[in-house]
Amino acid sequence: MPAWVASLPAVNAGLNGLALLLLLGGWVLVRRGHHDAHRRTMLLAFATSVLFLVCYLGHHAARYHYIGDGHVRFAGTGTIRTVYLAILASHVVLAAAVPVLAIVTIRRGLRQDWENHRRIAKITFPVWLYVSLTGVIIYVMLFHWNVG
Repeated sequence: MPAWVASLPAVNAGLNGLALLLLLGGWVLVRRGHHDAHRRTMLLAFATSVLFLVCYLGHHAARYHYIGDGHVRFAGTGTIRTVYLAILASHVVLAAAVPVLAIVTIRRGLRQDWENHRRIAKITFPVWLYVSLTGVIIYVMLFHWNVG
């Protein structure tokens, strides 16, 4: 497998971490009344998450192309495996919702439908934040704690 393929998980974790920081920054900005900066920051968080998705899918496709298996298996056993699988399951389920939630939230914000934007953002923000954080945790568990 080429080195660029092997480097993609770290890139993906970095993008998840950057999205997490942008989300937190956007939250702080809106709380302080900096609405234009909030808008730009949240759009950048969305672009970062889209780039993450492209790199994530590319990593799995490239792994499949080069080694015939698109997945990295967690080798841990016992309690740590249970913890990993619980984090992974919740991450995957919520990650499927993030694109829809984010698009709806962004669309309402760009249309200046503030009441409905705030209502959906109260759901989108914690879900998106959780998915970004658990993405980094999953990376660490798979590539730095993965001992079998």
